[in-house]
Amino acid sequence: MKKKNYTTNRTTKVSSPAKPKIYTVKESTQLLPFLLDTLSQLSRNSVKSILARGQVTVNSQPTTAYNYELEPGYLVSIHQEKVTSAPPLIGMTILFEDEDIVVIQKEHGLLSVSAGQENEITAYRQLMSHVRTENPNQRIFIVHRLDRDTSGVMLFAKSEKVQQILQNSWQDIVKERSYVALVDGEVKKQEGTITSWLKESSTLKMYSSPYPNDGQHAVTHYKKMESNKFFSLLEVHLETGRKNQIRVHMQDIGHPVAGDKKYGSKSKEIGRLGLHARILAFEHPTTGAMMRFETDIPKVFLKPFRAGSSK
Repeated sequence: MKKKNYTTNRTTKVSSPAKPKIYTVKESTQLLPFLLDTLSQLSRNSVKSILARGQVTVNSQPTTAYNYELEPGYLVSIHQEKVTSAPPLIGMTILFEDEDIVVIQKEHGLLSVSAGQENEITAYRQLMSHVRTENPNQRIFIVHRLDRDTSGVMLFAKSEKVQQILQNSWQDIVKERSYVALVDGEVKKQEGTITSWLKESSTLKMYSSPYPNDGQHAVTHYKKMESNKFFSLLEVHLETGRKNQIRVHMQDIGHPVAGDKKYGSKSKEIGRLGLHARILAFEHPTTGAMMRFETDIPKVFLKPFRAGSSK
């Protein structure tokens, strides 16, 4: 598949600073060796000076670390002047960024997008500020959401065109969407599938309708990873992506997500909602390249299974 050639800056205004040179990493390496190889026309000291002066960014993040670990697909930009650091990101980390998309890992407690309060910190608002440090006209577009108290991988678009491609072809583009859920009680079955029709009540709470074809069809698959008499850790795959789908379906089988008071959980041990969007794999909307992002299971999810732990 033909990959897009990222060799020009997104900024096109005549008054903007000189465009950085952008290079795509082809294989795993460290930053200094990559720069020495890429800028082979320069002396080693000159390359080290460029790095030390803060003229290098990796996936749009400034760095001066010689041993910064690079992976295939990372974008290394070399600027004419020192890069002004973007405001620090709160409750989120950028995993990948190019001209079309931004992939982040969101922490629990951070809203994906505003729920009406103008000054509330959200992933969306922070990313908007982040991209506008390079181009004042750049925008961010919502592709999907995670609940405030759900952590994990999220994907955003950097144009309305890319947003529409992703949303209109979501079922085909997304190849894997996997969660881990810590739920109350011991799930007996090693694996299972939950199917129902989801509706929203007048109080904005989702529930499974007792009637077929009454609402949005929702299918959730799960496999048990660990369990004891107090908790079970499940790997959960979504066949459909409905609002609060996992939370409703876990309640339906009598094992609500840990800490999910709204859907029947009585546990408070981990101090948060026991739901994490662990893996997101998809075809890049413009290059067609396969992208896969896997994050660690939150350590607090494993705490109930450690030796000596008790409810």
